[in-house]
Amino acid sequence: MRIAALALFASCAGCAMTTTPPTPAANGAMWGTDAHLSPTKPDAVLRYADHARGFAELRLPQGKGPFPLAVVFHGGCFKTGLADQAYMAPLATRWQSLGVATLNVDYREVGDGGGWPGSFSDWRAAAKLIEDIARSYPIDRDRVTLVGHSAGALPALWLPTAQDVEGPTGAVSAIPARAAIVLDGPGDLGRERDAFDALCQFSSVAPFMGQAGAGRLAAIAPRPAVAEVLFVQARLPTPPPESLEAVRSGGARVAVRANPDATHFAIITPGEAAYAANEDAMLAVLKGK
Repeated sequence: MRIAALALFASCAGCAMTTTPPTPAANGAMWGTDAHLSPTKPDAVLRYADHARGFAELRLPQGKGPFPLAVVFHGGCFKTGLADQAYMAPLATRWQSLGVATLNVDYREVGDGGGWPGSFSDWRAAAKLIEDIARSYPIDRDRVTLVGHSAGALPALWLPTAQDVEGPTGAVSAIPARAAIVLDGPGDLGRERDAFDALCQFSSVAPFMGQAGAGRLAAIAPRPAVAEVLFVQARLPTPPPESLEAVRSGGARVAVRANPDATHFAIITPGEAAYAANEDAMLAVLKGK
């Protein structure tokens, strides 16, 4: 799904530009799931890069705030053409109605300039919007949660992990965040690449990481410097102990909620029983201090 208004976006010059929010796509099926909830029109669309997918949709709750902020990264098995930010809009809308501001991020994938290092560069650039939003909108900077569904688990855990020179964007500090939520995604892509490829039903990790895959996977091993990480799993099993230990190595408390009978999309779909069963746990993280 592509937003028609993208054609009207101006080029990025500093990249905190606000554009006229596009009209959301009609509610309907996405990868076999019914969203149940029509997304609201974003309050703002913020650009972080000058390519077509370099934008994020900001939704603000009603009231004065300050509001916690969820920075949301979609999945799509790292491959262009399977998904974009649109299918996460119903979840962003649901959280908006419950007092959580959301920044729903699109980014490049394999096939349109993504992979190593393009997707990582996009994620870093999009995360810089957090500071702009905190200055311009009623956002509580101390309550930022990075959220990723499926392949989006990688930016949710990679951004708050400091990187050395071997990382995809060089030596960079961790993006400050209070927490992370992984929605049916891997804890450590290097250790769980086979399980993730099986979920995608094709080889997704190798094209994304490129020829130097093994060393690169080690370079992005998670060490998120956050207070807590919540895994809400469905088709993917609980991450193996080694993955959970890697996630804890940055100091995070880690909790896992397994939903073995749920589909990959039911856990992110407002109106589905699997989502409802986990909503309170997710809100506790999103609103926590």
